[in-house]
Amino acid sequence: MNTSDTKLSGKILVVDDKIQNVELLEADLMSSGYEVIPAYDGASALELVKAENPDLILLDVMMPGMDGFEVCRRLKSDEETMLIPIVMVTALSNKADRLKGIDAGVDDFLTKPYDKQVLKARVKSLLRVKYYTDELERAEAVLMSLALSVEAKDSYTEDHCNRLSDYSMLLGEKIGLPASDINALRLGGALHDVGKIGIPDAILLKKGSLTDEEYTVIKDHPVIGYNICKPLHTLHAVLPIIRHHHERFDGSGYPDGLKGEEIPITARILTIVDVFDALMTERPYKEAFSLKKSLAILREETERGWYDPALMDSFMSLDLENS
Repeated sequence: MNTSDTKLSGKILVVDDKIQNVELLEADLMSSGYEVIPAYDGASALELVKAENPDLILLDVMMPGMDGFEVCRRLKSDEETMLIPIVMVTALSNKADRLKGIDAGVDDFLTKPYDKQVLKARVKSLLRVKYYTDELERAEAVLMSLALSVEAKDSYTEDHCNRLSDYSMLLGEKIGLPASDINALRLGGALHDVGKIGIPDAILLKKGSLTDEEYTVIKDHPVIGYNICKPLHTLHAVLPIIRHHHERFDGSGYPDGLKGEEIPITARILTIVDVFDALMTERPYKEAFSLKKSLAILREETERGWYDPALMDSFMSLDLENS
């Protein structure tokens, strides 16, 4: 889809229990070059969304069985479909019905009988928004692939990112972080080391100890990762994790030497689980430590001032044996 075109292509699901209404919308939309998928009740609409992945949904309210409000509510509560724009096409115009639609997650309203020019303008606008949303998702997918390619270079870090996401989310849920932070932790576990894509393999995969000069190069990876991900507004909440997961609670970490609660809480969480996973897995320079030994090392390093002691207490109260 080219947003500079006069007509944007797109797949539109039209849902209405009255055949004539569907046919009217279908004729108007197809004349503008859109592909139209008809549905005549709420249940079949939900099935078609899964099967066809439409770019936009025009949804009637008053239908037998499942009404438009419930269809919208279900689609907007599902991560797979929540970003599909939904226009409620309805003869209902009172404030209560509009508020009910907004509460269900409707993106826009079109009043029956609709004006053709208004229909086309709203469809074009929402398809443009969907196009940019899809572009952002594709960009995120590319970054995820980059992060996985970094992980794949080193057999010792296999599945490290997934484990960090899981541990981080467990700890975030344990301390009652909001859903937005939990999601940031999920993504942060995957993307925290994406900056290592800019570190030479000779340093990144070196089996022996790093020289001071090599360690200085390694310390650049949080900033490299931050700069790679910064242009994506959808990753705004993940940036502090990427940049600050090597900070220490006493201020002795890098890259910015943040101290205590200057370090964002999501980054403090990732720091703890990152070190824990490194201790628990085999690396070129060490064997895999037992859970008991790993926790003992974490306690010792927390006493040195490296990690948030309250977060460490919460982490150690998790069922780490079975997580």
